[in-house]
Amino acid sequence: MRLDKLLANMGFGSRKEVKQYLKNGAVRVNEEVVKKPNIHIDTENDVVTCFGEPVIYQEFIYLMMNKSQGILSATEDTRERTVIDLLSAEHRHFKPFPVGRLDKDTEGFLLISNNGKLAHNLLAPKKNVPKTYYAHIEGVVTEEDVEAFLKGVTLDDGYETKPGQLKILKSDQVSEIELTITEGKFHQVKRMFEAVGKKVVYLKRLSMGPLQLDESIPLGHYRELTEEELALLEHLAED
Repeated sequence: MRLDKLLANMGFGSRKEVKQYLKNGAVRVNEEVVKKPNIHIDTENDVVTCFGEPVIYQEFIYLMMNKSQGILSATEDTRERTVIDLLSAEHRHFKPFPVGRLDKDTEGFLLISNNGKLAHNLLAPKKNVPKTYYAHIEGVVTEEDVEAFLKGVTLDDGYETKPGQLKILKSDQVSEIELTITEGKFHQVKRMFEAVGKKVVYLKRLSMGPLQLDESIPLGHYRELTEEELALLEHLAED
């Protein structure tokens, strides 16, 4: 990779600013001052610094957000705040995007990354990646609903869903449930309950694939994935 591209891509400035840093002798490669922007850098072995700060090459970023209500799962919007607006400039620089989406009024686990292959493998219907939700349901959820979800229900547009694993946590006038599904149709959880005559009044995603929401992350905040979490995603990022 060209030296000027590496520095720009890692957020050290624009190409124009980077060239000025080089001209001023602020950049070193393997402890030697380098002023040429077009030299090739081996990102695995060369040690690069800018103003004494190490330049660590990173191609992809992986962020876990505990999404709050009222925020759009989108990269940009002209009227409302998006999950990308909540990121630091350092992370926005990588041009990440939400992997899948959560409705504006849905909380919980959201993966944000710039790895397109990983996103495809997590979202592709044939991959059958499970997603688990916790919800409050207006109406008494019954074992008949559990059986109906196991068979798949018919949505309002005639679509037959894949089987869903419904677990009743509390059966009352406002029931509490967990639901695991392996697809992500528009408003799917809400529409599945509508198909059995009930209404979702609160929805939170707990997990996606092998990743579980870190409940210590405050609503509307995020953190980078740990090494252990990244290891869980390794096969999905490479398939």
